[in-house]
Amino acid sequence: MGFIKEFKDFAMKGNIVDLAVAVIIGSAFGKIVTALTEALIMPIISLIMGKGGMADVKFMVGNTTFPIGIFIQAVIDFILIALVLFTLIKAMNSTIKKKEDAPAQLSSTDKLLTEIRDSIKK
Repeated sequence: MGFIKEFKDFAMKGNIVDLAVAVIIGSAFGKIVTALTEALIMPIISLIMGKGGMADVKFMVGNTTFPIGIFIQAVIDFILIALVLFTLIKAMNSTIKKKEDAPAQLSSTDKLLTEIRDSIKK
């Protein structure tokens, strides 16, 4: 098998395409969460803390300034994304489990074919 054909088979597998779609959607979702954090959550926290914004939250040790507000914002972004992904995966797993637990119901065509098969066996 040639290298190009082997690579094409690898790249066109369903799992690879699904992964690519997940990365793209995840990136877009990350931007949404970042915008939510910057536009709503951080101003509320800044209001409570009495600062101009999270970028203004910093502390000094000697002559060195540590701007921890940016780090806090990144942590909040991560927690929000992890929480939403956990909720989505939990819901998906619940749906999959319900499908697996549900008894298989035959369609009308399958019922008819089963009856024909049983009649032929007799």
